[in-house]
Amino acid sequence: MFRFSREQSIVNVAGVKFGGQPGMLPSVLCGTIFYHGHRIVEDEERGIFDGSAAEKLIARQEELSEETGCPSVLHLYARSPLAFEKYLDFVERVWSGPFIIDSADAATRSSAALLATELGYADRAIYNSISLATDEKEVQALRDSEIDSAIILAYNPSEPGVDGSLAILETGGKVLEKGLLPMAWETGLVNLLIDPAVVPLGSGAGSALRFSVAAKARLGLPVGSGIHNAISSWPWLSQKEMAARKCCDAAAAAMQLLSAADFLLYGPIESADIIFPAAAMADILIAEAVRDLDIAPGVKHPLHRLV
Repeated sequence: MFRFSREQSIVNVAGVKFGGQPGMLPSVLCGTIFYHGHRIVEDEERGIFDGSAAEKLIARQEELSEETGCPSVLHLYARSPLAFEKYLDFVERVWSGPFIIDSADAATRSSAALLATELGYADRAIYNSISLATDEKEVQALRDSEIDSAIILAYNPSEPGVDGSLAILETGGKVLEKGLLPMAWETGLVNLLIDPAVVPLGSGAGSALRFSVAAKARLGLPVGSGIHNAISSWPWLSQKEMAARKCCDAAAAAMQLLSAADFLLYGPIESADIIFPAAAMADILIAEAVRDLDIAPGVKHPLHRLV
């Protein structure tokens, strides 16, 4: 393992810390709920869902977080502003930690940012995401909100790979007039989490692993990914039994963390039972590997809880 020569910043969102040198902090694990096709959701547009089932899933993630020492974040996905309003109203009764605002629709994301501000939850919200698709209307909504935390999606279709991802962050590369990082800072965002945007296996998914190391070395910011997306989009694996799929999901998570990632967007919250043990194991191995590099894990680290 290694220690970065550049100082590594630590982002604190509602008490959950991301970043630092490898082995210092436990990995932050973010499970998605109300995602497209989630069986507990009856109507995605109106936000009608099985509250009892949702509460059990959230409680299980929290239980595993407490057991392992890996902090957790609730990743909220919504198809419409109405759905997000209902999801947030429910989540506020059962979850006290940070949450991610996410939607494929920019208007829904923007509406959610303003709603979170109106209700006084902006300090717990992480906006997902600032990307090459972010337009001025969405930027203005963020300026009008009080949200100061966001995921920056370093996807660069004109120049795939690590260099292209770094370019779109810093300068905009060949697709934007300015980099995504300057755009985020000008918008008023302070707590920035970097995501390389994982593509399918065979299309360059492995670059997400090298990107984590390169981005932390160059920028000093917390980095993570949804490496789960590479696994879930693998046609060959989709034909295999569930045990094989779970095995690969856990292995990919551990590989991303061993490549210096600070957080995981681990996909469906139902996967908590396989991801938390895998992440805790990776965290312990990393912490033991960097002992000779003068890096000491925090008191809540899995090394102190599970060994």
